[in-house]
Amino acid sequence: MKLNIAVLAGDGIGPEIMEQGVAVCSAVAQKFGHEVSYRRALIGACAIDAVGTPFPDDTYEACMEADAVLFASIGDPKYDNNPAATVRPEQGLLAMRKRLGLYANIRPVETYECLIHRSPLKDEVVRGADFVCVRELTGGMYFGPKQEPHPNAEGIEEASDSNYYTRPEVERILRVAYQYARQRRGHLTVVDKANVLASSRLWRKVAQEMMGEYPDVETDFMYVDNAAMRMIQDPRHFDVMVTENTFGDILTDEGSVLTGSMGLLPSASTGEHTPVFEPIHGSWPQARGLNIANPLAQILSVAMLYEHFGLLQEGRLIRQAVSASLDANVRTPDIQTDGAPHYGTREVGQWIVEYISSQAS
Repeated sequence: MKLNIAVLAGDGIGPEIMEQGVAVCSAVAQKFGHEVSYRRALIGACAIDAVGTPFPDDTYEACMEADAVLFASIGDPKYDNNPAATVRPEQGLLAMRKRLGLYANIRPVETYECLIHRSPLKDEVVRGADFVCVRELTGGMYFGPKQEPHPNAEGIEEASDSNYYTRPEVERILRVAYQYARQRRGHLTVVDKANVLASSRLWRKVAQEMMGEYPDVETDFMYVDNAAMRMIQDPRHFDVMVTENTFGDILTDEGSVLTGSMGLLPSASTGEHTPVFEPIHGSWPQARGLNIANPLAQILSVAMLYEHFGLLQEGRLIRQAVSASLDANVRTPDIQTDGAPHYGTREVGQWIVEYISSQAS
């Protein structure tokens, strides 16, 4: 297979972990006889610094012309710490999602036996947790009508964000979630706040109407506050979870810490145009250039990329290599056991590349 991949390393630790992701992608391509080409482009703070916008037209064109986008991270303190900044790196990420029509964000949460002790939860609670969060990505408060802070008639400052959804937006993300539930254990949890929010009542109404189309999937409903508690009390309850944009952003970050490190979890964003594959963590600018960032989430995002194109054996080999590296204690400091040697970003990536290359075809 020929794959053209747009590479968006972004800011902070992005270039370092992306280097390892590309190396693993190339190693797998060579192993299985695929032809992969890369086109690098700017996004985030580095794009603002270079051309004044966080998602340049050249980057958009690179994404649209690619088969897939491999993305790392965005964000820089000089923008985070400046509330008056009118152009921000995060606007580049939102623009990419919107312009590519990436309405479905898929975040698997899976625990590793050798890292159970790193989870903040008790072993007996978190062991065996394995679920997928499906987050709607282009609607809700992040994209709905906004009123920026300004004084009202009484001189009191006010602001608002509208959590706006339409039936077609809800239907299409529910169909994605139902398909994942069919491929897994046949259990879908719809997360909302229908007792308070009108937008959530639309979500629940549409989901209840669609349930009959998927009789092979057990569908249940859960308020978002209850879902947040249940993820801590009994994460094994969940198989596939689907929710709106803001709730999904919060719940998926909560889910990420179950594994013991945000540096372990990949994600995929799919929709109308080119799919994007990325780690769920941020740019961690304080670690830039220190060779300590965990590259595994970026590498596992490459596994999701291959699997998206039906190349399941390729994805399986990457996952096998990651598991082998963890079992061999080849780990960056965030997940290393006490007293064991620490490996850097480059060393972990190189170990995984060598493992892939050494396996029989």
